[in-house]
Amino acid sequence: MTSEQTANMPRKPAQEPDPGTAPPPDGPDGRDARAARLTARIDRLPMTWVQGRILTQGGLSTTLDGLDLGIMSFLLPLITTAFALSGSEQGMIASATLAGALVGDLSLALLGNRVGRKPLLLWSLVLYSGCTLLSAAAPDYGLLLVLRFLAGVGVGVNVNIVIPYLAEFAPRAKRAAYVGSLAGFFGLGYVLAALVGTFVVARFDHGWRWGLVVVGLPVILALWWRRRLPESPRYLLLKGRDDEAEAVVTVLEDAVRARTGAPLPAPEPPEAAGRDEDLGAAAQFAGLWRGPCLRQTVVVWSMFFVASFAYYGFLTFLPSMLLDRGMSITDSFGYALMVEIAQVLGYYPAARLADRTDRKWSIVSCLAASTLCAFLVSQAQTDLSVLVLSLLLGFFLNGLYAPLYTYLPEVYPTQLRSMAAATSDAFSRIGGIVAPLLIGTMYTSLRFTGVFSLICLVLAAGCVLTLTLSTRTKGRSLETLTRGS
Repeated sequence: MTSEQTANMPRKPAQEPDPGTAPPPDGPDGRDARAARLTARIDRLPMTWVQGRILTQGGLSTTLDGLDLGIMSFLLPLITTAFALSGSEQGMIASATLAGALVGDLSLALLGNRVGRKPLLLWSLVLYSGCTLLSAAAPDYGLLLVLRFLAGVGVGVNVNIVIPYLAEFAPRAKRAAYVGSLAGFFGLGYVLAALVGTFVVARFDHGWRWGLVVVGLPVILALWWRRRLPESPRYLLLKGRDDEAEAVVTVLEDAVRARTGAPLPAPEPPEAAGRDEDLGAAAQFAGLWRGPCLRQTVVVWSMFFVASFAYYGFLTFLPSMLLDRGMSITDSFGYALMVEIAQVLGYYPAARLADRTDRKWSIVSCLAASTLCAFLVSQAQTDLSVLVLSLLLGFFLNGLYAPLYTYLPEVYPTQLRSMAAATSDAFSRIGGIVAPLLIGTMYTSLRFTGVFSLICLVLAAGCVLTLTLSTRTKGRSLETLTRGS
């Protein structure tokens, strides 16, 4: 914890320590007890703007992901015209960032526990913003493809390290709303992309180049803001840096106490003893496929693949499909903007449902509703019905990510959490890569109805799998879920 970070978090005068926070005796048992005590102190904290500030700064990762992926649906028709792209080349451009993100996921799998949560949040943002700004000046298809790929590497690291990072700060009672908020930030990125697409890309000469400039520049400001984030205390405990973890938790408690003006509730007795073991990358990956983690890995990978296939297959080609129905480019971009605004709204009921019932039932509900909407869109005959049903489909698809983002870090221990986030997203990126390629290549035969029928079938398969194999996680500490009590 740097002196700058400490200075930036308000402190109260010294008070009596909270019950159960006295330092335990030295030795392995004492260190385990200290770790359990620190995580219990995080879990008991009331939700305030202190955690909200960490969420907002971290949530920019998924805003970045949504913004970058969303802007491509507006850039693609103009890039196609500028470089006279074939159908397969369009698919390559649409999938380049996703392919780069896949490499970013693999990089995170290797570096997540070695480098730390905070450094990866910062440097991956540098890579993305630099490549995005350079891509605005790309003179040809080949260089643009390479730069989009490299920007995707930054996205892949950035958006996935934030999932374990936020989960490791979240109070237990509000974990679904807290971590699931990433879906809202993701949808916000798509809304920003639609605004840039509508008011910049569609209205200026070389609009796709100006769109990339508008996307890349604000990220530099976000990088400056994010430098003040603290490191995850659970990560510090994993690395044996107990004194640093204690300092982060103490500053966090002081800031919450100052914000609420009331004493903090006493920490609950730790439900699960023990201490997570720091593992190498190979051992982490093997750990995903052992014991109870095996079933969870099958479930999580499958859920993220299904969500990604449906999400990117639907949104990447939505403006192009609307153009094919006879709409103007301005009207199609306006419809896409309305769909992406609906996405942001979808997060809130899904996250609330996940906290009130359970993550499992929130996921199943969103998948079932998305399946129904995709089927109805495939049968729609009028522009109005397409618009209304597409709004609902975007609403439920983005809502799906709220419980998914919460479920993933809950079912893995700290030493596997960044590996699980990286590999599950890598598998989901395969869905995101396959969907644009498949739709771009087969669109002439599938057309509008066939595309949405395909999305409907994939969503239905995911719903059945989640219903039968996922587990309930509501109201339990991360340590209890992953070690057992």
